[in-house]
Amino acid sequence: MSSTGRLETFADGVFAIAITLLVLGIGLPARNAALWSALLAQWPALVAYVVSFLTIGIMWASHHQMFTVIGRSNMTFAFINVVFLMVVAFVPYPTEVLAQRIASGVDATGATFLYGAVMVGIAIMFNVIWGYASGGGGRLLRPGLDPLAVAAGAHGYRYGPPGYVLITLLAFVSPVLSLAGFAAFAVYWVLPKGGASD
Repeated sequence: MSSTGRLETFADGVFAIAITLLVLGIGLPARNAALWSALLAQWPALVAYVVSFLTIGIMWASHHQMFTVIGRSNMTFAFINVVFLMVVAFVPYPTEVLAQRIASGVDATGATFLYGAVMVGIAIMFNVIWGYASGGGGRLLRPGLDPLAVAAGAHGYRYGPPGYVLITLLAFVSPVLSLAGFAAFAVYWVLPKGGASD
């Protein structure tokens, strides 16, 4: 067993890089076009940037909150977090694809499914991280925690995967509606709730 300090530092770095790379998906407006109309034409990229930035930021905060009750680490737990961070680092790519396809109208539904799949993957990994840390009688949790608070945390993380699946399926109605759903779900995680949440 070891402390979680180095793991948390590594996670902070990955989150920071992923959230910074999002801005690279927003190209400059055409230099020969009127500025405000050109910016308006870029709304899918701008909206996708905001949604993904907030989502990654909230995931970082949730990951940090999780580690206020996780006090130890081992090799298995470190590797689980590496896989989780691999998916987080991938977020800028589906964000740019989604923005591009909503703007062009070409297979925007498929792009939404790609984006949604990444969100579902991250939500599943939150559950895996929490499940491993809290399993085995709380193998990695700090001693003396309230069992009810631990149970509430486990319950909260379960909402992530089905929530993202349902929002992704909204793309069959409208990819823009699905994008709005991703934004609304990000806001949901910020709202005060009992226990942990992703």
